[in-house]
Order: sequence, then C-alpha cells, then structure tokens
Amino acid sequence: MPNVTCLNVCTGAGCVAAGSLAVQAALREALARRGLDGVKVVGTGCLGPCAGGPVLICEPGGIFYQKVAPADADRIVEQTVVRGAVVDALVWRKAESGEPLTRVADNPFFSRQVKIALRHCGIIDPLSIDDYVAHGGYAALRLALAQLTPAQVIAAVKDSGLRGRGGAGFPTGLKWELCRQARGEVKYVLCNGDEGDPGAFMDRSLLEGDPHSVIEAMIIAGYAIGGAQGYAYVRAEYPLAVERLGLAIGQARARGYLGRNILGSGFAFDLEIRMGSGAFVCGEETALMTSIEGRRGEPRPRPPFPAQAGLWGRPSLLNNVETYANIPVILTRGPAWFAAHGTAKSKGTKVFALAGAVRHTGLVEIPIGTPLGDIIYELGGGVPRGKRFKAAQLGGPSGGCIPREHLNVPVDYESLQELGAIMGSGGLIVMDEDTCMVDMARFFLDFVQDESCGKCPPCRIGTKRMLEIVNRICEGRGEEGDLARLEELGRTIRETSLCGLGQTAPNPVLSTIRYFRDEYEAHIREKRCPAGVCPNLVRAPCQSACPANVDVPGFVALVGAGRIAEALRLHRERNPFAAVCARVCFHTCEDKCRRGTVDEPVSIRGVKRFMVDEEVTRQYPEVRPNATNAARPVAIVGAGPAGLSCAYFLARLGYRPRVFEGESRPGGMPVQTIPAYRLPREILSLEVRMIERMGVAIETNRRLGRDFTLGDLRRQGCAAVCLAVGAPAGVRLGVPGEDLPGVDDAIRFLREYNIRGSAPIGRDVVVVGGGNAAIDTARTAVRLGARSVTVLYRRTRDEMPAYAEEIEEAEHEGVAIKVLTAPVEIVARDGRAAGVRCQAMTLGEFDRSGRRRPTTAAEQPFVVPADQVITAIGQRLEPAALLDGLPVTLTRDGFIAIDPLTGRTSVDWLYCGGDAALGPSSVVEAVAGGERAAVAIDAQLTGAEHAFWRRDKECDAPFNPAAEPAKTPRARLELLPVERRRQNFNEVEQPWTAAIATCEAKRCLRCDYREPS
Repeated sequence: MPNVTCLNVCTGAGCVAAGSLAVQAALREALARRGLDGVKVVGTGCLGPCAGGPVLICEPGGIFYQKVAPADADRIVEQTVVRGAVVDALVWRKAESGEPLTRVADNPFFSRQVKIALRHCGIIDPLSIDDYVAHGGYAALRLALAQLTPAQVIAAVKDSGLRGRGGAGFPTGLKWELCRQARGEVKYVLCNGDEGDPGAFMDRSLLEGDPHSVIEAMIIAGYAIGGAQGYAYVRAEYPLAVERLGLAIGQARARGYLGRNILGSGFAFDLEIRMGSGAFVCGEETALMTSIEGRRGEPRPRPPFPAQAGLWGRPSLLNNVETYANIPVILTRGPAWFAAHGTAKSKGTKVFALAGAVRHTGLVEIPIGTPLGDIIYELGGGVPRGKRFKAAQLGGPSGGCIPREHLNVPVDYESLQELGAIMGSGGLIVMDEDTCMVDMARFFLDFVQDESCGKCPPCRIGTKRMLEIVNRICEGRGEEGDLARLEELGRTIRETSLCGLGQTAPNPVLSTIRYFRDEYEAHIREKRCPAGVCPNLVRAPCQSACPANVDVPGFVALVGAGRIAEALRLHRERNPFAAVCARVCFHTCEDKCRRGTVDEPVSIRGVKRFMVDEEVTRQYPEVRPNATNAARPVAIVGAGPAGLSCAYFLARLGYRPRVFEGESRPGGMPVQTIPAYRLPREILSLEVRMIERMGVAIETNRRLGRDFTLGDLRRQGCAAVCLAVGAPAGVRLGVPGEDLPGVDDAIRFLREYNIRGSAPIGRDVVVVGGGNAAIDTARTAVRLGARSVTVLYRRTRDEMPAYAEEIEEAEHEGVAIKVLTAPVEIVARDGRAAGVRCQAMTLGEFDRSGRRRPTTAAEQPFVVPADQVITAIGQRLEPAALLDGLPVTLTRDGFIAIDPLTGRTSVDWLYCGGDAALGPSSVVEAVAGGERAAVAIDAQLTGAEHAFWRRDKECDAPFNPAAEPAKTPRARLELLPVERRRQNFNEVEQPWTAAIATCEAKRCLRCDYREPS
C-alpha cells in the first residue's frame, strides 16, 4: 500500500510557466509504470511559494517539494510514494543554516498563514466542480436560498466585519445594504478582476485556483441585493484565469447553480465574463462599468454612487475577487468565526503578493494586523544576500512605502494610512539597500502617468509635471526647491483629482520624500545616488558606494594591467590612506559590486592590499602650488583620518594647513585603537609622512581645551578651522558595579596598549559589545596572555556590527562569543570586579533600526566569571570641553551638527568631519568628511570651488566588453596560522602574489566602461 495517496501539483500560472504541467504528466506516467492507479495526481491552484516552482505537496503527511522537474518523477514515486522517504534534494531549506523543512506544518511560510480566501487553493482541482462541492462548495448558496432571507445574508456579512479587499476597505455589508435599498427593477452584481498593480497577482491566482468560490459568492450577492445578472470583469492578460473561470461558469450552469430557478428556489441569476484590455484605470469602479458598457474606460464623478446608479445607470454592486472569495465561508462558518481573525476594526485575513528583495516570493494570506516585519522575515524568509531591508511598498502605484523603522506596524487599514501607505489590493514589494527610493518613486509615477485616462487635468497634467521633476532629479539635474514643488503638486493632485486612482497617484512620491528626504537631497545637492542605481549619477556602483568616491574600477583595472604606480596615484586622487584602507576598510564597494550577482564580489580590498604593498617609490598626487592660498591660515584640530584628509586636500590646492593633535602620535583612532595585527604602525606612519611632505604641519601634544581653544585659533588669524577630534569617549553600560576596579573602557584599554606598548590584562576577560572595537579588544587580550576571553553581545551573531571575518578569526584564536546575552550587573569580590551577571535575551518586536529588539528571556540570570571587564558598546563626544562656549548646534546624540554637503557647522568659519560629526564611523567615511570640509573651506575663502580631483578620469586599461567575464572564483587573503599569532601582534592578513592579484583584478566587470562616442 502506498504511503502517499495524492500528489497536489501547483498549476497556477507561475508554476505552469516553470513547467508544472510536464511534471504532472511525468508523475502520472511514473505511477502508471508501477501500477499505482490509486494514487491521484491533482493539478491545483497556487500553493503560494512561487519562487520555488514547480512545487507539489504529498498527502497525507504534507511533504513539500520545490523546483521539481519531470526527471524527478521516478524518484518521487519510488522514494516518497512507495517507501515514505523524503527526496532530500527537493525539500525546502532554511537560508541561514541549510536545515531542511520537510513538511508544510514545519515551514513558517505555511504555518504562519491563515487561509480563508485561499482555503481551496492548493487542495482542489479548479477544473472540477465535483472537487469543489466535495470540499463544501455551494453549501453557502444552499444555506442562503433555503434558510436565509436577503436581509439575513446582508446582516451576516455586516456582522463579519468584512471590508472590501480591493483597496479602499469600505465595509462590504454596508455596500450590499445600500445596493439592496436602492430603487430599481434591474440590479447588477459585478466582480473586479482587473488587477493592474505591478507585482500583484492575488485575484488572478484565486480565479485560477478556486473560480467556483467567486461564482458562488456572486450568486449569493445577487440574491442579497435583488440582482439577476452578474459580470466578472477580468483583464485579457490573464488567459488562464479567463479560461478556468469560463469553464467553471459553464459547469455551474450545467449543475443548476446558474440560470433560472436555482436549486428550486425560484431565484434566477446568470453570470458572464467581460474582458478588459489592460487599462489600469479600469480597476476604478466607475471606469470599469463604463468599459463593460462598451465605451472608453473613464471614471465619472460621484455621486451618484454605483449602488444608486452604476452599470447602464442601474444600481450595481461591485466587489473584487478576494472580497467575494470570503463570502461563502462567512455564511457556512458564521460571521463570528470570521470576525475572530484580524483586528477590532479590520476583520479577517488579507492575501498579499509578496515580491521583490525577499527570499520566498509568492502568495501569502495572513490575519489582518500581522506586523509587517513578520510577513517579510518569517513568511518571506528575510532579505537575501546579506542585504539590509530598506522599505516595503504596499498598495502598488496608489500606495506608499514603509521604511525599516516601522517594520513593527500592524498591517491593517488604519495603521498603514497613518504612515502614508494603503493596504491596496495586496501588492507588497520588498526593497533592500540597493533600491534607490527616488528611482522607485519615478517608476510608479511613470506607470500612473502612462495609465492616466486623461479625463481630469490634475491627474493628466499634474502627474506629468511631477514625473518631469523626478526625472530631472534622477538625471542629476535636480534643483533646490524641487522637493517643495513635488509636495505642493502632490497635495493639489490628491485634493482635486476626479477618481481614487488620481487622488492616490502622488502617494509613492510623497511617502518616499517623507521617509527618504536625505536620499532626494543627495541626488539634488550632491548629484549622487546613494543606492548606486541612477545611471546619470553612477559611474560604477562600487565607486558610488565608496564614501570617498574612489575610482575603484579604474585602479582595479590598472592593477590587472600591471600598472601599479598609476593605480596608486589614481586611488590617492580621492583617498590618501590607501594602505590603511586596504587593511581596515568596511569595503562597502564590495557590497555593491555587480560581480556579486554572477558569483561573488571582486575582492577589492585584496587588490588594494597588493597594490599598496607593491609601492616602491612613493606615489604623490598632483599638488597645485598657490602662493595666495599658502598665505591663508587654516587650522585643523585632530590628526586622525578626517583631519589629515582635510589637510591633504587643502595642501593639494596650495594651502599650508596646521594640524593640532592632542596625543603624542598623529593618526587618530587608527593609531590609538586599531591593533597592530590589523594595521601595522609603520604603514600608517608612512602615509602620515606623505601628507607632511606635501606641506602640512602637524603639532602633537597640543590638546584642544587644555593648550588652546577654538577662539584662540580664530584670534590668531585662522580664516577657517576644521574640527576633527573623533569621538574619543566610551559609552557607559549603565549597570551596577561598572565603577569597580577591574572595569575598563575598550577605547582606553586599546589606546593605552597602542600608545604605551603595555596594558594590564586579567586572567579571565569579558568584553561587552559586538562591534570591531569589541573584537579588537578581545583579540588583543588573547595576545596579551589572558587565560580566557569572552565576548557578550545582546543580539544575534548575524547582527554583530564587526566584520564577519574578524569574528571568525577571533573564535579561531580562542575567543568565546556569547550572543543574546546582556550584562545586568558587574559582580564584586574583595572590592574588585569578579564577574558579570548576565541575562539571557530573546528577540521581540522590531525596533526602529529594523532589527528585532532583544527582550528578557525566561531563563534565570547567570554569572560569567571575570577579573577584568572591558566595555565596547559605543563612542561619544564631550563637546562642552571642546567648543569653548561657541554657539555650535549639536545633533540629538550629542555630536556636531553639520551641513552634509560641506561639513560646515552653525558657526560659519568652523567645519567638522569624521566621528565628531557622524558618530562612530569608518576610516573611509572620515576621509570623505575631511575632503568635503577642505573643498568647502577653499570655496569659502576663494569664492569658487577648485576641487580638480573630483573630475573623473577615463581609464585606458585594456578591456573587451564583448568578452565573457573571467571564470575564476574569488581569491581569499592568506592568513597567518593561528599558532603563529600567540603573544605577538604580527599582521594576520598576508599579501597576495602578483599572479593572484592580477587574476582577481580581471574578475572586475568594468561597470565604468563606456563605448567611445
């Protein structure tokens, strides 16, 4: 006897396109060859996980297979049907761990859903009325005609709290009641199946997978309002839906569910299909009715509303497909059962087409009120390829975006409206950090403008003017005032357009301006697309992603051609710290590398490391002497990456800036806190000396607030001052016992060792934090001889801000990482720290960072023994001691507020860059801040911008755009063996040979390349 008696194969449009009909045929042939005639192969409606198609479920047992091919039929039959075993290669797996999720019940994509509208999809054969009836089909119609009056039917729909699923959320029962009360002998029941939102396929899937439920509901609606004729308006672009709905109508008519005297009740109702030609505006109710009448689909003013005068001037009831799909189950299971799902104001469930940057795209049905983050991360599996969630677009072209700070929003009508979005018909497009929100708004605005019927000027002309402005912004021609114009136009269109589609047309633009204004401003003011998408603003995504705008493809190509000196000079056009960044950069360029869409990103940092290690003769950038500039006194406070970069770029313009450093060595946080095994001291010293030789004077042991003030510099004649002191103070834990002896701060600890060459170390060290400072501290403690080193972090390992490779190497060196662990007290013994009392954490709701907030778990607190506790949970600025009473505006977090384009503070002669303005950030971000300040200082003092290095240089390294990309895999940096790292600070990462570096450089796709004109 077979272990499986039914194979439910998805035959929704997506799986059919992927080959499910061939799979279905292959399974039947495989069963026939083994004489398993009792095993059914059922072609069903959409099962949901469209990205994995073709998909099937084996019943009983619920074994789920995806990406099934006809060639898999024999082993499915042999292993699963006959023996009850699982075909391991076809099961769903967790993205993070690869753990198999064999059965539907174990898979959150299915188990978190509550299927009401989709209750039959994936279970019944949509081509069989018998299958529908066997699963309770037409029972609601029998109940209504035999036991309920029309008023009782309407009362049940009202009591259920069902609201229209087409977008506006109007109460369905009230709409039915108004239509019944309307005067008129002839009334019509209409179904809106014109689903035109980009990325939406909810109604199509329902019509393909369960057409009889819609037919049954429309008959019930006709009985309730007194209508005898129905029309299902379906766009012709859905041929499978049209075919199956037409077949179902014929079956229903043959069985007596349509026509005269239905089920002997004396009630008559018939139904026809009307096909739309794909005009988006025909999704609007009055335009749809005009189209059915055979005229051009255009909306008309309301009132009168369709319930009073709709199709051919008669009272008409219009609902969408999903709304109707809920009606039969409301009657058979009762309105109270339906109302038990959802929220107080939004009852039931909602079907969403989950698409975009999410692992598991497809069709999902969830209780209304489910948090948006749960839909994306639990059902959708989160954002793939390690990218960060950025926003979700709900409601299609009429909707708006929800940013990461609102991932916890319950998905219901009222909550979404408060945030500037709408539920819409159910399109949900997930966007990651690689999405440009300005470009996304342009896409939807272009769609709406293209689809505007043109009847009313606010929509026809207003959206065109909005599109022209957004196009200019994307092309780098945006102007100050454009955002105000867009907002004013959007409000006018929203208030004066004729129909709901026109009134909501500005939503994508208005919501993206609301939440991503800084992205618009970057396009307008900096002529930069932060996401690396807009072609006119992006030479290459890697270059666009680099805060310093280094010509990444240029220097990589030159390394590939063996022209190392040229590559270095090109790099130093925009960043003086090539050797430092080759070792400690966050390499955001690699995050945007398009080679990653082929296999893995180019190891840009590895290529750079080879390049700088090959430097024999120091490659200086172009310097333009200028006697006038040399005479202008400019002071820079802080000799870290931001301050030295500001000095570097000023020196290239002929200035002779003076840099004041409070410590004994220049270099800032890199020299003070980054261990030598990551950044050897001589490497940083070489680059500092290069800057000095360009005419920069560095004075060490000159501390702001102790030896001089900003006012002193101004009184001494400084025309401009750049404040680049970093964020040198650590953030306190805020727990009892943190002032005990034996408790230290990571910045102090690392600075003491790096500057003095020694630091006290305990036997058992606990480090609190998850960033690079925490991991640097832990690995330093290991090298200094600690017996045990434990890192405590309150979130998950995936959320640790430190580089993944640094965390991995820390573990190789013996560091223990305890995640979801929060310190609550420093335990004392004999007046000193003796341990950390910890509380296990669990992940709760999403916070404003888009991550799940750690909350206290049920476990009892426990103690991690330690005779030294080092905290590394953040950095802060102590501005009062630095500013000398100057009226400098601060940010909410206590850092220096600046103009992001120029670095200028609220004091017109004072500029700021690096951590003092941004908070804790990377070396390359500090370099970018210093460069911006230098350019702005020069512009202030001379009245014009002279940043000659900002002009892109064409790379003449050989490149054949017609050639296939190199097939070689990404090269890995060689690492010093763990046993050779003990009790020393030798550099861990080892350089490549020329052959490896050249090969890796040639993996570059040269996104910067343009055909000669």
